[in-house]
Amino acid sequence: MSSSRYFFHFCFLLIISTCLAKTTYRPKTLFLAVKKDPSTLQYITQIHQRTPLVPVNLAVHLGGESLWVDCEKGYNSSTYKPARCNSMQCNLTRPVSCGDCHEKKRPGCNKNVCYNAVENTVTQTIITGGEIAQDVLSLQSVNGSVPGPVVTMPNFIFSCYDTFLTEGLGKDIKGTVGFGQLRPASFAAQLASAFRFSRQFAVCLSSSTERNGVIFIGHRPYYLSLAFDASQDLIYTPIISHPHYMYYNRGSSEYYIQVSSIKISGKNVPLNKTLLSLDEDGEGGTRISTAFPYTVLEASIYNVVSKAFVNAMPKDVKIVSPVQPFKTCFDSSAIGMSRLGYNAPQIDLVLHKPNVYWTIIGANSLVKVNEDVVCLAFVQRNQTFGQGIVIGGYQMQDNLIEFDLPRKRVGFSNSLFFRQTMCSNHNYA
Repeated sequence: MSSSRYFFHFCFLLIISTCLAKTTYRPKTLFLAVKKDPSTLQYITQIHQRTPLVPVNLAVHLGGESLWVDCEKGYNSSTYKPARCNSMQCNLTRPVSCGDCHEKKRPGCNKNVCYNAVENTVTQTIITGGEIAQDVLSLQSVNGSVPGPVVTMPNFIFSCYDTFLTEGLGKDIKGTVGFGQLRPASFAAQLASAFRFSRQFAVCLSSSTERNGVIFIGHRPYYLSLAFDASQDLIYTPIISHPHYMYYNRGSSEYYIQVSSIKISGKNVPLNKTLLSLDEDGEGGTRISTAFPYTVLEASIYNVVSKAFVNAMPKDVKIVSPVQPFKTCFDSSAIGMSRLGYNAPQIDLVLHKPNVYWTIIGANSLVKVNEDVVCLAFVQRNQTFGQGIVIGGYQMQDNLIEFDLPRKRVGFSNSLFFRQTMCSNHNYA
């Protein structure tokens, strides 16, 4: 590690360690409850922030750079501190600019402050005017398989922006919480530095809109029902780094993995393999994202996957008219059910080695759209650019996925239904 990089990380740890001044208990793991919003299909969590503490609902953005909130309406806090130009807090976030807000002074509008890029993943809007700031953040820790004590960071770094950036987010959602991999000010990175645990987190999204999933931040074990440690079954694949892809001179904070091929019912699907490689412009390859409710496939990949899936379905299952946003739909009356969901052809995403699969069973490959119709839960990419595959939320549901940043790898359990449990079977919330 270069001396300048060492100094940067030392200063970051020094600043973050001051956040522990009011906390005598040092947890090994924290957690967030995550709810699937039935109307928007966004994954929503809640933090407590400010003085006095108030609950703040946020959309989960797996590849987001940091936490940002709407500060224009109703942000009242006696402990809000804007990050001044050239301060260490400012430099930690790699700001895009520094300057003054000339409107009435308030959280999100101050003079001599630095600004960050903030993103709304629904409208795909990126704004560079988010005021960087600090305030109190409170989260609950894990104590075995049940909630532990509440812990507090007095100076959590985040970004403020105006109300219009929340357009398209669910009702009462005030921003997003980002878990991006390259940012020292990302949500998980700040907590890891403050409480001195490993920079890793695990996402377990619930398929139910009634019962919460969970995000673990910190060390294993990750207990689900009957104290079952879901981390014991994890299979790993490397995180693909992509230093040449830049936006605002910033490397991408998204999570990319290698999908080498796709099998349906054990048979290889004929693919244009060049679409499975991430190029220097950020095109192609495979990304994991909570910003998309369903896995998105490039048009030619979608066509061959859909055709192979249809051919592998039982002959008595009838194809019916598509239901947006899906193109491939079936009469559900001839499709049976099991503990693994719908009886459907198994889809295997073959990863960096031929024997390492992300297995997609019926519970994650078919989605019910009405009483009589189910559809293939993949959508075709409409843009002419982008990833070959973006693994979306529906395919992540009831699958524990760990992001181990020190080791640069992603671990996944495959469907927890194989272990007769699911992401909502926990005692944390």
